[in-house]
Amino acid sequence: MVEAILGALVEDVIARLLSKSNWLVLTGAGVSSESGVPTYRDKQGNWQRKPPVTHQEFIKDHYARQRFWLRNMAGWRFMSEARPNSSHLYLADIEKENQITHLITQNVDGLHQRAGSTHVIDLHGRVDTVGCLCCLKEFPRIEIQELLALYNPRLSQIVGQILPDGDADIDDIDFSMMKIPDCKYCGGILKPKVVFFGDSIPKPKLIDVSNQIELSDGLLVLGSSLVVYSGYRICLEVARQNKPIIIVNTGITRADHIASVKTEERSSTILQAWHDNLIN
Repeated sequence: MVEAILGALVEDVIARLLSKSNWLVLTGAGVSSESGVPTYRDKQGNWQRKPPVTHQEFIKDHYARQRFWLRNMAGWRFMSEARPNSSHLYLADIEKENQITHLITQNVDGLHQRAGSTHVIDLHGRVDTVGCLCCLKEFPRIEIQELLALYNPRLSQIVGQILPDGDADIDDIDFSMMKIPDCKYCGGILKPKVVFFGDSIPKPKLIDVSNQIELSDGLLVLGSSLVVYSGYRICLEVARQNKPIIIVNTGITRADHIASVKTEERSSTILQAWHDNLIN
């Protein structure tokens, strides 16, 4: 039984979660916020920072790539040390109880896997892997970090405000001399295996998402405003199949109008109550 202090709405959410055992879960930046990773948007869904570099800017502009890798070099030190919070851990435990068929995350931090979740679709990729845009070879992000520090010793210790995508807010530094590594195999452009704004999600991943929607009994959204269409599209398809949608998010979301129930309670509170009801 959910403690009365949490209220009738939370009790309703938990009762709905307990009524089915094949939940598809979609997580956004709000889930990683308790690990210190900031969110992109405020409670109204508006940007809290300048939009990040687009795919087109990164490809076409060497200056944009210099700026990106300087900011990413500073941000990686934090992202590589970020640790899963209680929401990540509860989700991993609930998966082990066979209540979650799959977890789709819009986050790129890899914290769900570090917490022990195994059925994860990284919708927008992962910051801990870098790929060559020419030969498609992949490299561990730490390997690229070592090269960035080697090539740019004067800039390697610069710090800045951490941003959601693994960047740091650094705009008042001359980075015109920033040297960025090329692919060691073909000399091509290196880019994190992350879907930038203006980029497309790979088709095989979209097919995987569609298959998981078919296999699920409903969708639980945690910590996402769903402003980005990739997440909203999942909600639309779940609604089209007449399956329930539970949204847990502080602030408005793009899919509030099609949600079966919506609460602004913290994700960790809902997940703890769900977890405890399953275990006890």
